[in-house]
Amino acid sequence: MGRAASTGPIAVVVEDDEAVRDFAAAILEETDLDVIECGSAEDALAVMRRHGPDVALLFTEMALSGDMDGVALAQTVDRNWPDVRVVVTSPSGPGRSLPDHAVYMPKPWRPLDVLVEAERAAIGAAA
Repeated sequence: MGRAASTGPIAVVVEDDEAVRDFAAAILEETDLDVIECGSAEDALAVMRRHGPDVALLFTEMALSGDMDGVALAQTVDRNWPDVRVVVTSPSGPGRSLPDHAVYMPKPWRPLDVLVEAERAAIGAAA
């Protein structure tokens, strides 16, 4: 679980594939968001408990190793931190019900789409 020194709103990237996680984090590091990388939903929830008020974006894969998948993580974050913009990615469609405010982004996603969601999250965090 990586941690950037927080000077502004935070993006939490949750992906168990390290190469994909690193790529998403590299894209988000080009924004005004600080980036924290997590390999599991459980790690992401620990970050949310510590930094929840500062988190603007949760960017998570739907299929994660561990006891909690990305949909359950999205539902938990939506319930406990409703101001966080939640983006869930998957190559196979949204499957189970995502929270009403969550955004589904099909994989493979385009870097521009990730940047657009980051900008929306940063604007929401500033409001």
